[in-house]
Amino acid sequence: MEADPPEAWAPTGWEVARPVGGVPFAGVEMAGFRDRDALGLDARVLPHPVVTVVLELGEDPLNVEEADDKRELRSIGGGLSLGRTRIRGRGIDCVEIRLSPVTAYATLDVSPPDREGGAVIDLAHLWGRQEALLREQLWAAPDWAGRFALLEEFLAERLGAGAAMDPEVMAAWRHIVARQGQVRVGDLAASCGWSRKRLWSRFGAQIGMTPKRAAMLVRFDRAVRGLSTGRDTAEVASACGYADQPHLHRDVRHFAACTPAELSLSTGEHSSKT
Repeated sequence: MEADPPEAWAPTGWEVARPVGGVPFAGVEMAGFRDRDALGLDARVLPHPVVTVVLELGEDPLNVEEADDKRELRSIGGGLSLGRTRIRGRGIDCVEIRLSPVTAYATLDVSPPDREGGAVIDLAHLWGRQEALLREQLWAAPDWAGRFALLEEFLAERLGAGAAMDPEVMAAWRHIVARQGQVRVGDLAASCGWSRKRLWSRFGAQIGMTPKRAAMLVRFDRAVRGLSTGRDTAEVASACGYADQPHLHRDVRHFAACTPAELSLSTGEHSSKT
């Protein structure tokens, strides 16, 4: 395996690497980030419909801020709704894994970490010695390709380590994603033969949020991508299935605590380094 050439060293001086040909596991993406020009990181992390794992390999830990909580961590895991999280760091040299909640549930034991609370979890506490060993091996790897190979081995060993997700919950999640968040929860329940109450309970226990909130998050994530390209707010609202601009404003306020215009500016400046 080889890592992509730094086709893209980001304009801000960040070196970015991804596995050539992708990752041989469904619902998994990997990337490597290095602060080539020592600019430092100060980024607000937006909620995404994925479980995110970041392993920092540099000398300094990541500074994670959530509400009134501030911690220094070297490896972090976050559920679908990270809340209003800010991550700072210097000399960043890290690898990131993004997993669908279905894959994370069966692989990494990091979903759902917070039941909608948005808390970032310390993987050193969750994985113990295995976390430290993995970071040591990643740090010693000669290049990005070697790091990605180690991460693939790690994932392969853990496949199936988690509990099996209910097929009905899995199908409901995939339907929400396929419909880009434009679904009716009652229809979801009917399609899997469950009552609305049972779907609400099992989905929340295994995905980490209610089906309604999951649909909102998937739609919001699509809107973020549209806003980050500079598209007009009204156009984004219509394309993403919002009834009108005020409904888009409501979701942006809910998930990002800002306006669509402010979100457009911030996503343009911080193109997902964490």
